[in-house]
Amino acid sequence: MSGKFITFEGPEGSGKSTQIRRLADRLEEVGISTICTREPGGTRMGEAIRNILQHDAIDEPLSERAEILLFTASRAQLMDRIILPSLNAGQWVLCDRFIDSTMAYQGFARGMDIATLDGINDFAIFDRKPDLTVLLDLDIEKGFERLAVRYAGGGGEKDRFEREASDFHRRVRDGYHKLTAREPGRFCVIDAARTIDEIAEDVWQVIADKLI
Repeated sequence: MSGKFITFEGPEGSGKSTQIRRLADRLEEVGISTICTREPGGTRMGEAIRNILQHDAIDEPLSERAEILLFTASRAQLMDRIILPSLNAGQWVLCDRFIDSTMAYQGFARGMDIATLDGINDFAIFDRKPDLTVLLDLDIEKGFERLAVRYAGGGGEKDRFEREASDFHRRVRDGYHKLTAREPGRFCVIDAARTIDEIAEDVWQVIADKLI
């Protein structure tokens, strides 16, 4: 039996990584084998690409087309090496960002053609979309307050996308809302401004109702 594929999306600081860990623990408790991964990244090649995309590893400005092709190259490798084999083995896959980040960041925020991005994404993912996408929705200002707390505690420096202007991030959030309207059956929107426990309980209820 094929496993289930769940992706987590949201603006910066929305708590995706934390909620993925919480969900993975709960799934394992009920006997569901789970693998967690992230985008860009998840493979050796993907992590190298992530370093270029997020941390200016080559010290050279990226063109918008180069940026999108690097993201989808990482995505294709992750699908081929990790996600599809895991699903075929019956495991559930939880992924921190996926195709909808490309649509929100490169499409709606950067203004790239949506139909073109749809085609590139479909090719990269072997036409295998997530069974469910959890959108952790959060006000932009609140998200950056959380990032400030994280970095004040010695958690590194802002990446290339976190350094974008606030208007860019508002377009990202608006883009996510447009994506949920486009595919309401795949998306579940959860208010991420609350406590970690409250959010985790809502995520679990969605998973239990829709997939278990």
